Amino acid sequence: MRQPLPFGLCLSPDSAHDLARAAVYERPDNSVSLVVTPNIDHIATIRRSAKLARAYRNAARIVCDGWPVQLYARLCGLPLNRVTGCEITSELMRMGPYPEWHRFFFVVDTAMTEQAVRAWAERNGVVCDTMVPPFGFERDAACCAALADRITRHGTTVLIMAVGAPRSEVFVDTHRAALPPCWAFCVGQAVKIELGLVQRASSVWQSVGLEWLWRLCQEPGRLARRYATASVGFGLAVIEDQVRGGLRTLQVSER
Repeated sequence: MRQPLPFGLCLSPDSAHDLARAAVYERPDNSVSLVVTPNIDHIATIRRSAKLARAYRNAARIVCDGWPVQLYARLCGLPLNRVTGCEITSELMRMGPYPEWHRFFFVVDTAMTEQAVRAWAERNGVVCDTMVPPFGFERDAACCAALADRITRHGTTVLIMAVGAPRSEVFVDTHRAALPPCWAFCVGQAVKIELGLVQRASSVWQSVGLEWLWRLCQEPGRLARRYATASVGFGLAVIEDQVRGGLRTLQVSER
C-alpha cells in the first residue's frame, strides 16, 4: 500500500522526545541529519523556493509543526501528531547529562541570546560554541563558508540553527558537504522561548490551535503580512497537491 506524501514530503511519526533521544544517544553518521518542522509559511515558501524545496527533500526527518499541516496530513491518511520546534528544543536542552563526545553549536540572532546559551551550557556542563551571523549572511558566500568552517572546527555533533526560515534550512543543506557529521535542528525562536527570553503562548492557546494569534498580537507589524501571504500560499499548495494526486516529488520553479 502506498504511503501518502502530502506536498510530496515524507512526514515522520517521530515525537519530540524521539528526535531528542536520537540526537543525544545516536552518533551522527557520515553526513548531516537535518530535522525540519514545516508550518504553513514553510509550505508556502517551498512553492517558490527551489533551495528550500531541496533542503526538505534532503532532510533526515520532517515533522508537522503547524496544526494546518498536521490536519492536512491526517486528511491524506497519515495519523500524525503535531511536533513543534519548541517541543524539540525543550526536550533536547533538558536531556542532560550528555555523552562526553557531544559538541553543541548554536547559531543565534542576537548577542543576548548568545549570552543566555553560553550560560545554559555552563550550568549543564555542555561543550558549546555560538555565533551571531550578520544580517543577510545567507547571501554572503564568504560569511557562510566561515560559519561552516567554525562549526566544523568545533567538532559539532548537534547544530541548532535559530536564525529563522528559510535561511537556517538552506544554509545547512547548501553547505552540508563542508559541515561535520551532526544532527542539525532548524528551530527559529524556540531557543529564545526555552531560555525564557521570549514568552510562549499559554497551553490554553496552544490547545485550541491559536498560538499563531498569540504571536501575531505580540508582533503585529512583523507578522501580519507574513501570515496573510503564508495562508494564501498554503491554500494554493493544498490545491496543487490535490491536483497532482499523490505526486511523490516536489515541483518548484527554479528561482
